[in-house]
Amino acid sequence: MAQVLEFKLPDLGEGLTEAEIVRWLVEVGEVVAVDQPVVEVETAKAMVEVPCPYGGVVTARFGEEGAELPVGAPLLTVAVGEGAAGPERDSGAAGTAGETGAGEPATRDGGAAETRSEGSGNVLVGYGTSEAPARRRRVRPVRPGPTAAGGAPANGRAVRTAEPEGPVPVISPLVRRLARQNDLDLRELTGSGPDGLILRADVEYALRAATARGGRTAAQDGGAGRVPDAVAPVSSAPRPGGIRTPLKGVRGAVADKLSRSRREIPDATCWVDADATELMRARTAMNAAGGPKISLVALLARICAAALARFPELNSTVDTEAREVVQLDHVHLGFAAQTDRGLVVPVVRDAHARDAEGLTAEFARLTEAARAGRLTPGDLTGGTFTLNNYGVFGVDGSTPIINHPEAAMLGVGRIVPKPWVHEGELAVRQVVQLSLTFDHRVCDGGTAGGFLRYVADCVEQPAVLLRTL
Repeated sequence: MAQVLEFKLPDLGEGLTEAEIVRWLVEVGEVVAVDQPVVEVETAKAMVEVPCPYGGVVTARFGEEGAELPVGAPLLTVAVGEGAAGPERDSGAAGTAGETGAGEPATRDGGAAETRSEGSGNVLVGYGTSEAPARRRRVRPVRPGPTAAGGAPANGRAVRTAEPEGPVPVISPLVRRLARQNDLDLRELTGSGPDGLILRADVEYALRAATARGGRTAAQDGGAGRVPDAVAPVSSAPRPGGIRTPLKGVRGAVADKLSRSRREIPDATCWVDADATELMRARTAMNAAGGPKISLVALLARICAAALARFPELNSTVDTEAREVVQLDHVHLGFAAQTDRGLVVPVVRDAHARDAEGLTAEFARLTEAARAGRLTPGDLTGGTFTLNNYGVFGVDGSTPIINHPEAAMLGVGRIVPKPWVHEGELAVRQVVQLSLTFDHRVCDGGTAGGFLRYVADCVEQPAVLLRTL
């Protein structure tokens, strides 16, 4: 007898709580192998192909392309074992999930099945293929649960969802903070997500209802759970016109991070003009010698790594809870890259240990992956310092916003011919403006100025860098 196993959207890492379905890679009725990618999703970090830990026949898909799903929501169901066959399809429907609960797979005859697969070695954060330890749960009825691709609850019946024992089921720290800022007791809410997960929409709904009751939340009134739709306020004010673009995906992630940086980091910026003529000549000579070509950004990265070795305070992060500055012993260098999906900051791991050729190759790899939308969450996280070459946009200067939780960012403007006093005479030289935005908690202006002056000296006289290697 075949078993029907439910595969849920896994935790894709770095605290991501939802993902948008970009493209289904399998159809209902198709046979899939263990670890075969079944769907391409877009998170706030990257595009990810999600592999399924089960092998068998796809019996249902959940969510249309373009739909957003929270972590833990069903993605698809797979019939495994002997007797597995394609589903009986209704006209126009992609399939149904059967009479399963949101958190429990079931066989076709309604019996419970173990959620495990054999032979898979592909593990993402939050799910894998080893057998999970059993846990006790109590089950309670809730509103109609996840829908099949056709848009209606599975088999038109309410889905039963498991309520985990223990802490309040909230996955997102943003949701907790929103509730805390508004004195909302999460224990008094009933989550609309899988397994009773409390989503941001649940908190916002409760706050709107509290506004209708004169500013008191359901918890403060002694009530519990979501309030009826009838008490939710309906705004009569006209919404301003124009084009509305949702802040979601990469754009939403950038907005959240930059807003947090502005709120939390007391930043300051210093800048200096530098004569980059000798640096450009050095690069030309290196590339004329044969071998792989060296990029300008790779040389700037080498300069940053050398400067951070001399001024390690700028390769730090602030632990606000412990009230400590944590000085890091490695340089993971982020660099700003503009793509069709928005601004992303890929990270070159251990930049301090790479030579110019290695840096050039890694910058090229990450840039191509960014443009193709193939960056992984790991490619976009863990940076300790950021290099922002905004000169490619034809501008001279900027006051960058620090990439939280880093402590500094070096900005590089365009390199253009300008009049410059060189060796006591007026000459036309290749001039660049360098700017450093830094967290004033980790150092004072003297350290920041020393870092920036050292970078400028290396740009003006590359031999200075050679002496420090």
